[in-house]
Amino acid sequence: MNSDAIQPLTPRARARFSSSFWWLCLSVLAVCGAMVPVLALVLQALQGSEGLWAHLGSTVLWTALPDTAILLAGVGLLAGVVGTYAAWLVTAYDFPGRKILEWALLLPLAMPTYIVAYAYLDILHPIGPVQGAIRWLLGYSSPREFRLPDIRSMTGCIVLLGFVLFPYVYIPVRAMFLTQAGNLLEAARTLGVSRRAAFFKVAVPLARPAIAVGISLALMEALNDIGASEFLGVRTLTVSVYTTWVTKSDLPGAAQIALSMLFIVVALVALERWARRKQRYAVSAQKSRELEPLRLNGLKGWFAFVLGGLPVLIGFVVPASYLVIEAWKRFRFSGLSARFADEALNTIVFAGLATVITLILGLAVAYAMRLAPGRLSLWSYRLSTVGYAAPGTVIAIGVLIALGGFDRFVDQTMRDWFGISTGLIFIGSGAALIYAYSARFLTIAAGGVDAGLSRIPQSFDHASRTLGRSATQTFRQIHLPLSRASLAAAALLIFVDCVKELPATLLLRPLNFETFATHLYGEAARGTYEEAAIAALAIVVIGMLPVMQLARIGRRKG
Repeated sequence: MNSDAIQPLTPRARARFSSSFWWLCLSVLAVCGAMVPVLALVLQALQGSEGLWAHLGSTVLWTALPDTAILLAGVGLLAGVVGTYAAWLVTAYDFPGRKILEWALLLPLAMPTYIVAYAYLDILHPIGPVQGAIRWLLGYSSPREFRLPDIRSMTGCIVLLGFVLFPYVYIPVRAMFLTQAGNLLEAARTLGVSRRAAFFKVAVPLARPAIAVGISLALMEALNDIGASEFLGVRTLTVSVYTTWVTKSDLPGAAQIALSMLFIVVALVALERWARRKQRYAVSAQKSRELEPLRLNGLKGWFAFVLGGLPVLIGFVVPASYLVIEAWKRFRFSGLSARFADEALNTIVFAGLATVITLILGLAVAYAMRLAPGRLSLWSYRLSTVGYAAPGTVIAIGVLIALGGFDRFVDQTMRDWFGISTGLIFIGSGAALIYAYSARFLTIAAGGVDAGLSRIPQSFDHASRTLGRSATQTFRQIHLPLSRASLAAAALLIFVDCVKELPATLLLRPLNFETFATHLYGEAARGTYEEAAIAALAIVVIGMLPVMQLARIGRRKG
């Protein structure tokens, strides 16, 4: 007998291989399901009717592309400047209220862009409280005599989105300053460079990768926005996709506009990946002690607090205060209506179901990477990010195309075989909406699970195998209990994002189905923002949960 002959697998090894294989299959199926909307959209766009590209190019894209480019450039610049300077201010200087600002600068993350836009449209209305007070102070009696520039403009949209999305830059840049700036700034001071000059000559060049990461994330959120852009009079590609489908029922045209958005998303993802590689190199290239903040006393200290608090004031305090006041007025006038209860139930149930399903799929993707590390599991994990990078409008159009094709196939098959028409099965049902949520937020689940699993030593897996436990038993008895905190954090993020998601919900919701977000959009379309103030406030309160958790983690690590 040849000693080099391949020995058969032992029953234990065979069981272990079988478990890994099935986890890997689940991972691939989950990612393929998340990729179907994007692939369906690309195929539909490439098969559009003849001459449609030329028509769209001369009508919709001619205005939407420049507006989108200007908006993204302006938001990226403003968010980058505000986020970087805020991070430097609370890291390099010590002043009254600094500890408060460290976490308060995260608060705009809880405020959806469309809610901020609706609030400021009412606050800055020509007959609103702000302009009325200014006219009273200046001695004018009517808006015809004096009025501020209209906020419904490209400039207004850039300012509002920039002051809401700057925390995407603030978080990575501050992390870079905290971990990498100490030694370099100490060396700069020995050369006679002031702290202000060191910001431009040392800190900003050091933080460029982190700034690029933050700006790319902020621009993805700006591209996904539909409510703020539409009501502020900016015709972006996202707004064009929505109006092309809803008002013209032109699905091929909407798919082709959405395909042009995908090109922008690919560019932003490439920028983000490149910046992360640069950031990892910068962090690993040198070790640095924490930067010692410079104490500011007296007027300088209070000026620093006011300067640092201005983005929080614009991006959170003013719109949140407006919502609290209007919600209290509505509550005193009519209380909580039955409609509010229905919207709350719809929001919680659909967001909850999507969270559970997405978390299960994310578990498969992340656990397959641990059990069967290789190209297939790695690419599955990487492709799970596609849905989150793509705007909700793109995912929604892809879901319409994919599930619409499936519904037509089933209907035609049942007609041919049994003479029965099934009609639309998934389109117009809650299943389509949950599918879109799961495809869009799969990467949050996979990333959260992977973060939890990465903290568990591989020696635990080896010990479990020596005791005869299968991969599934190891997961249930060891990995799951030790990863509960990461799973809970991922579930919270998915739930909050589902509650806040507007574009996909607008396009895929069932008939006569309202959530908090769609109710707010409908009232805004009728010009009665205040009627949905309670729903808007509920969205903000829910959105504050992960922000509070993030601030708690930051304080604990600090």
